[in-house]
Amino acid sequence: MKFFAKAKNKRGEVYIYDAIGESYFGGGIGAKGFNDTLKEMGTVDGLDIYINSPGGSVFEGIAIYNQIKRFNAKEKIIHIDGVAASIASIIAMAGTEIRMAENAMMMIHDPWGMSVGTAEEMRKQAEALDKIRDTLLDTYVARSKGDREKISNMMTAETWLTAKETKEMNFADVITGEKTVKAEFDMFKNFAKVPDKFRASKDRDIDITIAKMQMRLSRLSK
Repeated sequence: MKFFAKAKNKRGEVYIYDAIGESYFGGGIGAKGFNDTLKEMGTVDGLDIYINSPGGSVFEGIAIYNQIKRFNAKEKIIHIDGVAASIASIIAMAGTEIRMAENAMMMIHDPWGMSVGTAEEMRKQAEALDKIRDTLLDTYVARSKGDREKISNMMTAETWLTAKETKEMNFADVITGEKTVKAEFDMFKNFAKVPDKFRASKDRDIDITIAKMQMRLSRLSK
């Protein structure tokens, strides 16, 4: 699991370099573990949260978002190092400031899940997804002060945003320098509109870091 934290000189650092939700995609960062880590960190004046995540469990992500929002630090800076996709983009909205690497990306989309059962059970699943979608949309609109209908349409379309586009939407405040590492690219196969650079050979150097994942269809996810 690519998740660790440290505190020094009244400033804490947390790295979310994995999928969201324990056991999601073979590993994952759970809300309980995240909360325990913040408690162990204690009182700090500032908190830097580094994100490189493909998303995962919507409810675990919402819980992490709320934990960050109420954490005692006055300054909570989100750093998007590689990708903040899906529910990881919601977690990013918790920052008092959002900084994004020039070559990083953000992705927003409608929540989805898998349902097995009667027509009535499937209707209930659809209703639940609609309600979840509204809460996520509320979060994007509240942070960006953007047009609700425009953001809603972007979610439905599954929209991948460059750092420049993210800043233009007020989903980020500052664009920082590029980051380059090696990574593997089989983890976005269940998304519909993955940019070409995320589908490149796993053996070449790339301009963004991403966490490995294997999508599971047994839970609600965003």
